[in-house]
Amino acid sequence: MTITEELPGRRLPARHDGRRPLGALAGLVSAAVALGVAELVAGLVGPSSSPVVAVGDVVITLTPEPVKAFAIATFGEQDKVALVVGTLVLVALAALLLGLGSLRSARLGVAGIGAFGLLGVLAAVLRPAGRALDALPAVAGAAAGITVLLLLLRPLTRPVAAPAPSGGRPEAGPRDGVAADRLREVLAAGDRKGGALDRRRFFLASGVAVGVAAAGGYGGRLLRRRFDVAEARAALTLPRPASPAPAVPAGADLAAGVAGLTPLFTANRDFYRVDTAIVAPLVRPADHRLETTGMFDSPGTYTLADLFGRTDLIERDITLTCVSNEVGGGLAGTARWLGVPLGAFLRENGVRSGSSQLVCRSVDGMTIGAPTRAALEAEDAMLAIGMNGEPLPVEHGFPVRMLIPGLYGYVSACKWLTRIEATTFDAFDAYWVERDWAAEAPIKIASRIDTPAALRRFPAGRRAIAGVAWAQTRGIARVEVRVDDKDWADADLSPAVDADVWRQWVLPYEFAPGPHTLTVRATGADGEVQTDRRADPFPDGASGWHSIQVTAA
Repeated sequence: MTITEELPGRRLPARHDGRRPLGALAGLVSAAVALGVAELVAGLVGPSSSPVVAVGDVVITLTPEPVKAFAIATFGEQDKVALVVGTLVLVALAALLLGLGSLRSARLGVAGIGAFGLLGVLAAVLRPAGRALDALPAVAGAAAGITVLLLLLRPLTRPVAAPAPSGGRPEAGPRDGVAADRLREVLAAGDRKGGALDRRRFFLASGVAVGVAAAGGYGGRLLRRRFDVAEARAALTLPRPASPAPAVPAGADLAAGVAGLTPLFTANRDFYRVDTAIVAPLVRPADHRLETTGMFDSPGTYTLADLFGRTDLIERDITLTCVSNEVGGGLAGTARWLGVPLGAFLRENGVRSGSSQLVCRSVDGMTIGAPTRAALEAEDAMLAIGMNGEPLPVEHGFPVRMLIPGLYGYVSACKWLTRIEATTFDAFDAYWVERDWAAEAPIKIASRIDTPAALRRFPAGRRAIAGVAWAQTRGIARVEVRVDDKDWADADLSPAVDADVWRQWVLPYEFAPGPHTLTVRATGADGEVQTDRRADPFPDGASGWHSIQVTAA
């Protein structure tokens, strides 16, 4: 490159003096400030207005079902954490590229940050539960990011001053020896004061900006505590059920005597969670309303106090299963639930005989379509308000969710329930049905080996093979285990608690040294034998025998 290319007043090329890494860093810092400020404003507006949350919700909605299934299978209940981390990584990469491009043209960086801000606005406002106010965090974040980017670009792209004319002579041309020496001197000055690159000023400004980003993010977390419902939830006292859960038979839980066996009841903190909400909706008990609409003769609106005050509350032990559960997977759990009997509630509101579907709506806009007949006929179906002796945890639907035993959760267990619309399957496709999942999905009979764990090495000799099996509304009558190519052997079953509750099973076995293949199958109380036909969860639940490899040494 010749000196003639460095004309007075022109910006220096990005490749000189280490500008490229600093330009990329400027983009990254600007993005961090944008996110920090957005989180701070979201702390004032509401947690769900965060651009990261809003965009994440859109990504979940638009992601093809095979990709969602892969994410759940790979990350389990941490799928949303993986999504947020992945989103932030992509934002960081885009910010680095925008920073590089901004060295050539600041307009490119401004346009890029503005585009991300617009994406955040659209994602927040166009959601089913979106409000105009939800656009504010993205707008504020984009404005802050653009401002910081322009400030950081100044010390990186300061114009080269032209040599001052001397003695009234005409300004020397670029080939003049003195002018050329002066330009070389400016370029060589690098980061000295007055030069074209001021690293000290850049790093000082970057440090301040990073502090603003960190303060904004932390401040947003503090402000979000205003929306926390933990204290209000803890102040609630669950009412006594008119119909308590039947007593659990003695010895019904075999987990105490078998290491690695799943307990009969799943603690709230361990209960699986699969939903589309990146941030669980926070609903204050006093603000909650449950509305019935559509094909009801007497539609009504109910407060949480109305539901707590009912005299027909029931308490039942029920095993729930997610349709995303793979064969042998852990997306199933059992809890003691308290709630309003759903059939009685629907009849009280005068649900019409022509209704085939209940469209249940969450406060965040999610729709779950439940078969009306199942809601009316399932004896233990309920509007749940309690779980294992306490109000529903926020992550599991506080303050009210629906439960219909025998159906997978995506067609029966709407969390954060705020509206029940009686309609038909022909009139409306709920969220998952729009994505080609089955409209009605009875839970398939299933069994799982908990211990020994897959690929486990253990001493040869006698040890227990154990696990759980379930067939909600029908119950489990038999569990068989096969080791290698030997005959099927009957396992010992725990005492039956209820047809809606899984049963533990145990088979003591003498393991010879070497590798072994363990397989399990169950038979329902109605005589149905679990099929060996392997099927993926999509579109109506997985099927097949659970089989694992172990080695006795």
